[in-house]
Amino acid sequence: MTDSTSLGDERAKVGELGREMLAQELTKGTGGNVSVRSDDRFAISPSGVPYEDVTAESVPVVDLDGERLEGDLKPSNETPMHAVIYRERDDVGAIIHTHSPYASTFASLNEPIPASHYLIAYAGTEIPVAGYEPPGTTALGDLAMNTMGDNHDAVLLKNHGVITVGKTGADALDVALMVEYCARIHYQAINVGEPAILPDEAVEDLRKMFKTDYGQQ
Repeated sequence: MTDSTSLGDERAKVGELGREMLAQELTKGTGGNVSVRSDDRFAISPSGVPYEDVTAESVPVVDLDGERLEGDLKPSNETPMHAVIYRERDDVGAIIHTHSPYASTFASLNEPIPASHYLIAYAGTEIPVAGYEPPGTTALGDLAMNTMGDNHDAVLLKNHGVITVGKTGADALDVALMVEYCARIHYQAINVGEPAILPDEAVEDLRKMFKTDYGQQ
């Protein structure tokens, strides 16, 4: 495999998003991964490379079956999960997988994050939990996709972390940030008392408002 200029913007964006994910403390070290799609291909984080060292040239390009097309470095171990979601969701242009601490806490508890804060509408009426499958497997991708469906843009991975999607990389990152924020608020709320949960209808109205007024997805 040799590097090329194919998907240059998408490959550069992968590095930018990875560094922002790290700066926002959504992961640690080389944990998590990022991908950005272009039609029937996507650029994805190289495996085991610190985000500070990720350049456009170092980012692999794979097809929707997860087969490497370009780049000398190994694609992220979670490439099969990204590929499953892209195959099933035509509206998704970018995916971010994080190990953000508050959201991952609920993933380890196998508890969805309910709508105790209105900003959960960035992701869905709640953040559901997918059951456990080994990291790096197509089975994990299938489970994540089936749990997320078409109506949610984020899902917790049991005993693992979080995966978020968006029309663009910026959208997927916004969802990841909102998931972690809502997870923190809910964690604090349940340690103080009994949080009030917004009804699904109210959250659906908020989702429509966000998409219309803020251009989210």
